[in-house]
Amino acid sequence: MQIIPVPATLDASAIDQLVRELARNPEEKVLFDARHLRWVDPGGMIGLLVAGTMTRDRQETPPLLQLQDGAEVTTYLNRMGFFKVAETVFDLDVRPPRRSWSSSDVLLEITPISTNSDIHAVVDRVQQQAGAILSRTLGYPASAVVQFSVILSEVCQNIIEHAGASGWVAAQVYKWTKRLGRQVLILHVADVGQGFRGSLADTHAARFGDRWGDATALEAAFIHGLTRFPDSGRGQGIQQIRKQVRRWEGGISIRSGTARISDVPDWEDALPMQDNLPVLPGAQIHIVLPAQKPGDA
Repeated sequence: MQIIPVPATLDASAIDQLVRELARNPEEKVLFDARHLRWVDPGGMIGLLVAGTMTRDRQETPPLLQLQDGAEVTTYLNRMGFFKVAETVFDLDVRPPRRSWSSSDVLLEITPISTNSDIHAVVDRVQQQAGAILSRTLGYPASAVVQFSVILSEVCQNIIEHAGASGWVAAQVYKWTKRLGRQVLILHVADVGQGFRGSLADTHAARFGDRWGDATALEAAFIHGLTRFPDSGRGQGIQQIRKQVRRWEGGISIRSGTARISDVPDWEDALPMQDNLPVLPGAQIHIVLPAQKPGDA
């Protein structure tokens, strides 16, 4: 059996480590050892679901997931709806605690996305809580609720229109004390479908010739707004999201195939483009929106 240690801090970037470990012994039964997990965000939770789904689909049997029973992080995972989804992916060794509390501190629990009705339900649910979180907690103007709802709808729509497979979305607010010194909202959406390269290949691969690959496909969509749809005006969602996230001094990255492309804010030190990463099916869109500083518009 292959034992894959889950990092103590599990965020969106941790998916690279998990996928790299999975590639070492693709035929062995897998145990994800998360007994030392101490902190996790939406990107980490959904990334773990992606890694588990990759293993389940490859071996046609669910991998094992081991967590520390009774730990605070286990309680948090339950509050975020992780176990409800994880039961369809993993063989769990921990029985989730009963969910008897309010989830008012969670903007959006982990929610499967496979149809347009799922997206409408997500947006409706978020709008009920987003006003308080965006204005009171992050200091955004009242108009931000509508703009955030558009962003949420667009990133989920990417699954329906391009992935060819279902996915998940989640959002939560955290205090980044050491990293940024203020509250941030983290929104993460991912799928295990064909990815950007697969979605754009029929329409655009020929024009790029030998340069066509995961990084080129991400540049085509992220920077140039290219889409698989022939009609003008389609596929501009990601560029509009980039502009709005930048207005809020936030950051956005997309991980697909062997590449990750990022719009890097001043407070972040990530690379704009990373290539030759471990192969990851589908796409992951990660957005971080920081609280407004005093005096910000």
